[in-house]
Amino acid sequence: MHNLDAAGHVRGESQYLDDIPVQRGTLHAAVYGSPLAHGKLLSLNLEAARRAPGVVRILTAQDIPGENQIGGIVPDEELLAGSHVHFQGMPVALVLAETEPQARAAVKLITADIEPLPIITDPREAQAKGELIVPPRTFRLGDPAAAWAECAHIIEGTAENGGQEHLYIETQGAYAYPTDGGGVRVHSSTQGPTAVQRHTARVLGTGMHKVEIDVTRLGGGFGGKEDQATTWGALAALGAFVTKKPVKLVLGRHDDLRMTGKRHPYTSDFKLGLSADLKLLAYEVTFYQNAGAAADLSPAVLERTLFHACNTYFIPNVRATAYSCRTHLPPNTAFRGFGGPQGMFVIESAIAKAADELGVLAWEIQRRNLLQDGQVFPYGQRVEDCNAELSWQAADQKFELKKWQAEVDAFNQQSPVRKRGLAVMPICFGISFTKTAMNQARALVHIYTDGSVGVSTGAVEMGQGVNTKMIQVAARTLGISPKRVRLETTNTTRVANTSPSAASATADLNGKAVEMACRELRTRLLRHAAEDLKMNYEGLEIQDEQVLAAGKPAETNWEKLVSTAYWKRVNLSENAHYATPDLWFDQTQEKGHPFAYHVYGTALVQATVDAMRGTYDVDAVRLVHDFGQSFTPGIDRGQIEGGLVQGLGWMTMEELIYNQDGRLLSNALSTYKVPDLYSVPKVLDVEFLETPGHPNAILRAKAVGEPPLMYGLGAYFAIRNAVRAFRPDVRPEFSAPFTPEKVLLNLYAARESAAAPAASQASGAEASVRN
Repeated sequence: MHNLDAAGHVRGESQYLDDIPVQRGTLHAAVYGSPLAHGKLLSLNLEAARRAPGVVRILTAQDIPGENQIGGIVPDEELLAGSHVHFQGMPVALVLAETEPQARAAVKLITADIEPLPIITDPREAQAKGELIVPPRTFRLGDPAAAWAECAHIIEGTAENGGQEHLYIETQGAYAYPTDGGGVRVHSSTQGPTAVQRHTARVLGTGMHKVEIDVTRLGGGFGGKEDQATTWGALAALGAFVTKKPVKLVLGRHDDLRMTGKRHPYTSDFKLGLSADLKLLAYEVTFYQNAGAAADLSPAVLERTLFHACNTYFIPNVRATAYSCRTHLPPNTAFRGFGGPQGMFVIESAIAKAADELGVLAWEIQRRNLLQDGQVFPYGQRVEDCNAELSWQAADQKFELKKWQAEVDAFNQQSPVRKRGLAVMPICFGISFTKTAMNQARALVHIYTDGSVGVSTGAVEMGQGVNTKMIQVAARTLGISPKRVRLETTNTTRVANTSPSAASATADLNGKAVEMACRELRTRLLRHAAEDLKMNYEGLEIQDEQVLAAGKPAETNWEKLVSTAYWKRVNLSENAHYATPDLWFDQTQEKGHPFAYHVYGTALVQATVDAMRGTYDVDAVRLVHDFGQSFTPGIDRGQIEGGLVQGLGWMTMEELIYNQDGRLLSNALSTYKVPDLYSVPKVLDVEFLETPGHPNAILRAKAVGEPPLMYGLGAYFAIRNAVRAFRPDVRPEFSAPFTPEKVLLNLYAARESAAAPAASQASGAEASVRN
């Protein structure tokens, strides 16, 4: 089945937030954000803006009827700044005008008197000063302190990764209007409708039952609209609630870049111990997460970093500690991978440094330490149904790893200026929300008298194809054509208390709920058929819209069955609730079983570096991925390709830069580079690993949203290997993204005092380049 949205997208017919026809009298909103990153808000001068053409009203913190608070995990984030500002772009005032240009023009007339306060942008500085979002957390396994004595080799170092801008095509926005009884309806571009509903009700001082959130689809999210859409939905709702008029708020691109949080930058220290035969024996790591000015989802992101600190390797002695550090940047937030990639980057950096110092290939260490069934993750969950070794072997056999490595080495021997690097990136990613209570979903299914079907779930379609999957699940379960099934918008009135569309769990949770509802309806209809046709229920089934008795067509089909059931007053609607079984986690012990299952895979990545210019190409990515039993292979392959390229961009070119004043310098697409057509690997080969899937996965098809992003880490290490092929004496620091500027600096870095003997090979080539 093809993605049901494809034709509408191509023809420009798909409706997004900004396509909703506005009601008469709609006011347009623009936000005045703080010009300083940290300070005491002494006063606001609004008079010039109030007198500006078209301005109807300007709202500040004093106009909030309820509580000025939108913090979820930690209540530390004001909707509109009250007495202090904590990051550049923090919303301070909301201008409501007759047109959008008028609102934006009025914002420019607002001035603020702010007493500057010290600004922190470095997470290590924040940690040293005790500026933490939540107390630090530590995961432990074994006794690393005692294990160091057993290690033949001990490697220490630092790894740093930058942030990443979500750059969804559709910017943040919301359209709100009053409803009868003092309520408000909000069309929101959000991954978390219930989060917007909950915090909007809190801000308005009303119950959640008076706030309705509706989402048709998003023009991209990648985690950036899981929690941060709340601000804009609540602001639009506040304007509508106070003025009793519809209010539309859609951020311009520059405002979106300036005011919203990104993927969390991390700086981390590691210590890795190995045996003489390259077994990983001990690992200590400390993560310093740059959370930004408020908690947002940082504690949860930090937790997943700890869960994935060892990636797909078994290390018997582990101590992983993480600090969520408060700085004066926009609150950083969810991003595809949700902290997992940051943890994986550090362990892969530690292994790469060990390979440098021991004179071996990194993939020799990786291969010897892959997870096996029966082992234990540092968080206590037992390794089961492990496909780490299976995916590695499949990739090795399919793509001939040793032969490929030999070809790279041969190329480097004869090429003085262009050098190639090959890296292997195995992954292991847990599927579930790590907050156990969030692993639940509901579905509402109606069968209409003509045989068509309407399905409502808590899943938000944002380009990942979840609507197509929900239709496929309903159609398969009911035994009918997908053309009969319609997915309704995601609405908090039809399906309440939804978990956000995130954590790669959306298809599993909502798909299971749809499957349960449709199974109950199918059972109900077949029991009616057995009674109506006077046949044995056990032998009845529905296939291709035909009722079968013992495998042979009965005297009715789908439409007739539905019609007769209605006239017999059979209930043709069903509401189902699904909660993932056997999940738990005890934070007091930092142990439990937080994941429904794990996804595995292995990617081989080749890059070529131009040693004269510092530029590079990612030549090929060939990977084997654990899809389980995919029932939408086209969509799933697309998710792998998109996730890989997004991860590749994070590792190579997407460099977020703030200055010491907390101002975003990479604030436009002229200063922030994302992968384009020319950045995509010339060869991208995705192979499906043959496995039975997992019973907790919908129709045994494993999640594919977040795991593939981690394959992009392989590009960093492939480029690094190419740099070292040119300069074996140089050991580049582990600092991502590995931009061409950093590559060039490493290619011509000052030689180490004790240069490796292999450096002599590179010296001649380097001299020829310099000449």
